[in-house]
Amino acid sequence: MQTHLAPEFQGTPEGSAAEAILRRCVHCGFCTATCPTYQLLGDELDGPRGRIYLIKQVLEGETPTAATQQHLDRCLTCRNCESTCPSGVQYGQLVEIGRQVVEAKVERPREERLKRWLLKEGLTSPLFKPALRLGQALRPLVPGALKDKVPPAAGPRAHQWPRRAHPRKVLMLMGCVQPAMMPNINAATARVLDAAGVQTLVADEAGCCGAIRAHLNDHPGGLDDARRNIDAWWPMVDGHGGEVEAIVMNASGCGVQVKDYGRLLAHDPHYAAKAARVSALTRDLSEYLPALVPALRSRLGQDRPIARPRLAYHPPCTLQHGQQLRGGVEGLMRELGFEIATAPSESHLCCGSAGTYSVLQPVLSKQLRERKLAALAPLAADAIVSANIGCIQHLQSGTGTPVRHWIEVLDDALSA
Repeated sequence: MQTHLAPEFQGTPEGSAAEAILRRCVHCGFCTATCPTYQLLGDELDGPRGRIYLIKQVLEGETPTAATQQHLDRCLTCRNCESTCPSGVQYGQLVEIGRQVVEAKVERPREERLKRWLLKEGLTSPLFKPALRLGQALRPLVPGALKDKVPPAAGPRAHQWPRRAHPRKVLMLMGCVQPAMMPNINAATARVLDAAGVQTLVADEAGCCGAIRAHLNDHPGGLDDARRNIDAWWPMVDGHGGEVEAIVMNASGCGVQVKDYGRLLAHDPHYAAKAARVSALTRDLSEYLPALVPALRSRLGQDRPIARPRLAYHPPCTLQHGQQLRGGVEGLMRELGFEIATAPSESHLCCGSAGTYSVLQPVLSKQLRERKLAALAPLAADAIVSANIGCIQHLQSGTGTPVRHWIEVLDDALSA
């Protein structure tokens, strides 16, 4: 694609990156076939090809409008289009640049700015946990739209961590909302790793991976989150020749962000090398556990029959498209004796959660949720499992079928 950047973007890191990405696009339109918002709305400008054209116009000097911003806002950043694109267009990086430019040129209404600020600061604040506890205590009185976002209080086992030390050690990011909303995911991860002879370490100073701020166009804030996490992890990454063998992620949304630290901080002379090291060490849980299958299988007692739930698996977009990891969860669970299947159709499509998207675009988000649940229904599963807290909470708000992280199901079997 021919591109002629406006002078203000020429020679800048963002302009150069965007230009290189734009020139790979041949406007073939394959991406529209797998774009969730294009399928719902049927508008070219609400698909990747149309959004790419809008971003190109802005970078070439055309003044963006509120309509431009709306089309970019409606993008889920699911990156399904990247999996489909035959030309290797890095759409996720391009839309990130485009949104940042448009955000600086188009002022949002005050109410919208407030909502985004509350999401950005509230979800990453230490006050989120006590606020959620209050919401759980008052859950019967909470309006329906808000109740969907407030999960029931976790049971006592959610706070039971293993106490044994092991020579093999990994770091784990607790996350910002997960310890408050679904603490059992982190505890179950630590218990499963402990059963396989691996100790889980946590750096208390680490917090949000930066994805929330980045998705809300606060890129400096997102980079500050990344730097803080790198500083928190570095003594365990670099100390004594490297104490940990991996940084394990059990939330695929955090995983895709941390794996991108190397790119995001490539121009920071103080953090570039450290960020690249951290990204190289980062593994999704489904990447790390397969090597531990023999140890886990011996703990599962497969010589005696155990009733296990029939599982329907929803692969998060941040795993299958963002990290390009497919089949790992299903293969691992089957190898350990579980019956698990993906939806017979549309398993590649987004469920509509997409970080804060379900709050900012509730109509589209719910349509995608119902579509995903309908696609999973033919499996008649006892439980739905996924690999990202956002997907889990979003799907659970639309169904009576239990929705859990797959590591919790494995932990239950190990504890039986």
